[in-house]
Amino acid sequence: MKDEKFSFPVNIAIPKQDRPCPTFLYISFYDSFPNKYLPVEEICDQGYAIISFCYEDITLDNNDFSNGLSKFFYKNEKQRNFGKILLWSWAAMHVMDYIQTLDEIDKDNIAIVGHSRLGKTALLTGAFDERFKYTISNNSGQSGSSLSRNKVGENVKCICERFPYWFCTNYSKYSNNEEMLPFDQHYLLSLIVPRNLYIASSSQDIWADPKSEFLGCVAINSVYELYNKKGLVHNDQYPISGTKFLEGSIGYHLREGSHYLSRHDWNIFIEYINKNRK
Repeated sequence: MKDEKFSFPVNIAIPKQDRPCPTFLYISFYDSFPNKYLPVEEICDQGYAIISFCYEDITLDNNDFSNGLSKFFYKNEKQRNFGKILLWSWAAMHVMDYIQTLDEIDKDNIAIVGHSRLGKTALLTGAFDERFKYTISNNSGQSGSSLSRNKVGENVKCICERFPYWFCTNYSKYSNNEEMLPFDQHYLLSLIVPRNLYIASSSQDIWADPKSEFLGCVAINSVYELYNKKGLVHNDQYPISGTKFLEGSIGYHLREGSHYLSRHDWNIFIEYINKNRK
């Protein structure tokens, strides 16, 4: 395989303006650009560039490890030490390499964004790649921004039974055994510190558990304090629908509705970044 190459398409929209643009790198479920989760024109109208790729152009979202990027890494599926989420994240980091070559982009204000399983991917990407000033995760839930312990809705057993190929094979031994996990998801979130983290929840997305997503944010406040930064500036109450916390290094909002990524969410992401841009 040493002579084989791997490539994938990327979509780019950059507004015409006389200064470099803050930019979203969005890991997408769709090849189409725009699509139902991605209002490209509205984002560009607010002075932001948007760059996107479809995650299944990297490797298919199934248990087949012989397609796309997967085939370059896996020899023995039974001893797999990482899953497809890491491969989608790898692709995002390599798109970031390309973004660094674009003069139209404000390199100090680039955000990685993902929804659901791709929200988990965005969190992993932000943890690994310090070039992203903002890591934005929408409805990422279990194995994303939600704490696994005492979570309602989806748990480790559910996610490993349905999507074992997203993770290392060892993860499944914590099915119905979350108390024995050597870490919880706030450990992942803490790797993004001292850069900006944004978590978005939906009130009816019980499977993701917005309360646990909120508690994941609260749990890393002390890590931001080590850097003399404010983490999540909140009112010491569980949020209700319509709540926005935008003043700290951690941003959070709880939108009314179910599991999706809306124009409303994008507009709040932009509002948050505008507050934090230098």
